[in-house]
Amino acid sequence: MKLIWSWALAFGRFWYRFMVGDDWTVAAAVAGGLLVTSFLKARAFPAWWLVPVLVVVMIVVSLRRASPQRNFVRNAREKKQ
Repeated sequence: MKLIWSWALAFGRFWYRFMVGDDWTVAAAVAGGLLVTSFLKARAFPAWWLVPVLVVVMIVVSLRRASPQRNFVRNAREKKQ
């Protein structure tokens, strides 16, 4: 029985790390986008475009946050204060 629980725990950890990764905000935004798309689809509104747009926006946001240039500017501002 212990082997089954350890396998289940490892399986859950894998999927958490695979889907959430380093930035939980991107995973939350995509999950929210899927929920909104599902809601709009249930209301017969064509919402196929929402998730691709959201993914592109979140990639841009994530890359801007991780950009070394932006971090350099932020660190320089913090040193001045």
